[in-house]
Amino acid sequence: MTQTTRQALLREAENKALALFSAVEERGILRSGVTEKTINREVYDLAFDMYGIKKYWHKRIVRAGRNTLLPYRENPPDLLLADDDIVFLDFGPIFEEWEADFGRTYVIGHDAKKLKIAADVALAWEEGKTYFEANPHVTGSELFAYMVKLAAKYGWEFGGPHAGHLIGEFPHESVQGDEVENYIHLDNQLDMREPDQGGRPRDWILEVHFVDRELEIGGFFEQLLTVD
Repeated sequence: MTQTTRQALLREAENKALALFSAVEERGILRSGVTEKTINREVYDLAFDMYGIKKYWHKRIVRAGRNTLLPYRENPPDLLLADDDIVFLDFGPIFEEWEADFGRTYVIGHDAKKLKIAADVALAWEEGKTYFEANPHVTGSELFAYMVKLAAKYGWEFGGPHAGHLIGEFPHESVQGDEVENYIHLDNQLDMREPDQGGRPRDWILEVHFVDRELEIGGFFEQLLTVD
């Protein structure tokens, strides 16, 4: 398979994830008075109705309120969404064996700080992509450090232990493993554009997770970094 074909399939998977998230907004699934688990199930059912999806390569995440402070590996208690709340979705659906990994933050109401963090993670993602494209030999460590600086620039703290990971044909996790070189991590000194062990180009997801621990809010944004 050529790199062009591979990236086209990854882009198609992400476009479907984008359409799914748009439908979540349009159908009013994100609302106060229901639990995170309820929203999770409704998004799952919608994905099945739209695409017949039952398989996800990582756990489906819906985080609201103080739970938005927590990174992926945490499993916090189920929260009820409140009025004027903040919530983010992180889903990894599989479309015909090609993985998507897509995250967005939404605000229920008009709280200025929550609206700001939701906007800032999207702006920072674009800055991260610009930095990546401007530095052809950037390492995972360098990009992670840059994203941490962006968090401070916008007035937040970076909330996760890494800023993204490899993505590809399912199941990429069993092929790539959990080594630090597979993440945009402070300890990853490898050139992100180096090919994988089989000589194939590697594709990356860039994640932005900003938090304010005093306000107990976080914002999250992720999508494909290396596919135009």
